[in-house]
Amino acid sequence: HRRFDYRPKTDPYCQARYTFCPTGSAIPVMKEEDVIEVYRLQAPVWEFKYGDLLGHLKIMHDAVGFKSSLTGKNYTMEWYELFQLGNCTFPHLRPGVDAPFWCNQGAACFYEGIDDAHWKENGTLVLVTTISGTMFNEMAKWVKYDNETGIYYETWTVQASPDKQSIVWFDAYECSKFILRTYQKLADLGAVFKKIQTNYTSIILFSGEPIYLGNETSIFGPEGNKTLAAAVRDFYYPFKPHRTVGEFFVDLLKIIDRVILNHQFYLFYNLEYWFLPMKFPYLKIIYEEVPLPIGSKTSFGV
Repeated sequence: HRRFDYRPKTDPYCQARYTFCPTGSAIPVMKEEDVIEVYRLQAPVWEFKYGDLLGHLKIMHDAVGFKSSLTGKNYTMEWYELFQLGNCTFPHLRPGVDAPFWCNQGAACFYEGIDDAHWKENGTLVLVTTISGTMFNEMAKWVKYDNETGIYYETWTVQASPDKQSIVWFDAYECSKFILRTYQKLADLGAVFKKIQTNYTSIILFSGEPIYLGNETSIFGPEGNKTLAAAVRDFYYPFKPHRTVGEFFVDLLKIIDRVILNHQFYLFYNLEYWFLPMKFPYLKIIYEEVPLPIGSKTSFGV
């Protein structure tokens, strides 16, 4: 997943149904001698709206919590889409604009408090390590860098087969990957993690070797490939938001025809388009263990 030099301004066309990070605040500077508890937080996606529904499918959202021993204050940190998941996964097809239009930025959100009920009721709230104030402050600097350079959300992991040793063509870049990066940074700073099982959700597409198609300019620009441009737009059309149930089922049949019967998928990744020759089982949602990291330094005496 490519890193960028800066975060571009979002286009006013991109509108969120739910405000991104509504109570967000700056990350505080902790006193060096503080002892801070670090919590693994996990709950079903959209739990605030659908309760445990997506939890049954193991579609989970991840975050990390902190508790300062000196102040007693709790904090939550997470990373998610600025304009909801659908906008990150599929583009808008705007009238009069050839190129699909993406509202696919993601970002970190930090705010005071941990909503115990939200994380405990259908998910996880468990202590994973303890760090010093110095380590927390170093992590905060890294979060700023990570947030300014890793700016686009990517829903899909793409790999060659369901085998454990399978080639991974493309890695997802979503909430759980941010939490895994954060844990790794803390481990590198000296945090020692508890030995507990930690599982994360991945949404995987299965494909033969991807074929590079080009970027927005080379496909949709004045010198672009009109046939390819039409094929890409045509592929994304059935994924638009639906006004009626009937409309949804008609488009669902088109999606099944393209992806499963004709083995086609167009992926937008790092601002470039790729063709995926899809393979059985086409798509799978997995909830697999990724162990907590082992650090590369000695602990700061915590």
